Amino acid sequence: MGPRPVRRERGAALLLAMLTVTLVATFAAASMWQQWRAVEIETAERGRVQSTWILVGALDWSRLILREDGRSGGADHLAEPWAVPLQEARLSTFLAADKNVSQVDDATTDTTEAFLSGQISDMQGRLNLTNLVDNGNVQTLALRQFTRLFERLGLPLQELSLLTDALRRAQATTGTDSTNAPLLPPTMSQLGWLGLAPTTVARLAPHVTLLPVRAPVNLNTADIDVLLAAIDGLDMASAQKMLQAREARHFRTLSEVRDLLGASIDINEGAHAVASSYFEVRGRLRLGDAMVDERSLVRKQGIEVTTLWRERGAFDRETAPGAREAQR
Repeated sequence: MGPRPVRRERGAALLLAMLTVTLVATFAAASMWQQWRAVEIETAERGRVQSTWILVGALDWSRLILREDGRSGGADHLAEPWAVPLQEARLSTFLAADKNVSQVDDATTDTTEAFLSGQISDMQGRLNLTNLVDNGNVQTLALRQFTRLFERLGLPLQELSLLTDALRRAQATTGTDSTNAPLLPPTMSQLGWLGLAPTTVARLAPHVTLLPVRAPVNLNTADIDVLLAAIDGLDMASAQKMLQAREARHFRTLSEVRDLLGASIDINEGAHAVASSYFEVRGRLRLGDAMVDERSLVRKQGIEVTTLWRERGAFDRETAPGAREAQR
């Protein structure tokens, strides 16, 4: 009977040792996981910050292009340098072109596998929603333009009425309409605030913009759907003739458009133009498995180019940056 207590003590000691090893291993694994998670978070944050600065640089580069375009003045058209989309290319190619380097020495993220693409689009090549209502009053000409666009795109005119009424109430500052007035959306992506269906917003997006002020349509950059909607009395044959004429040589004045279409079609300075002041700049950076999109609205006044707003998100990732090239 004597040896039994010794064996029990040895078993208890072994069990205690196993428990100790298990606890140490658990604590070690938890500590390593926390360290790994901290490293991953720091790496992702560094990549995000670096991506942001790279896209800021791309925006500055786009503003420089528009500034140089502003020096020459005159008309804005699709044969100018700003209208050529930047297809996806390695960021290192831009660095090499600048200072003959492929990787910045003090960069916290490897940029040799970073790819940049982008595009500048003329926002006055679209119908401007701001033209629909002025000081709470619906504008007849703009309403006709949007009615033709909705009919051409096969969208219900009831939604146009809903949109017009919402814009009118959003601009109201006094009276009954101001009590429950919707917020005026700052960008097209927020048009759902006014009650439009997502499918309607998606169909309108390539042809409509929301600028801070009333602005005419640039006949040099508008696509055929916008041309048919923007010009009273324009038929398909005349619209095709405009596209062919501006492809050969852009319109330098509205008088050239009048001479082409004839006196029966009304071309006026209030609704039409051959130059633009508002442009959208889009940039996309692909860094490893991460992809960052950014778009900005800029205003060009002579050689002064001002950024009005910027937003980041997933924008038209199913569409290549040069998709609108087909409109030229």
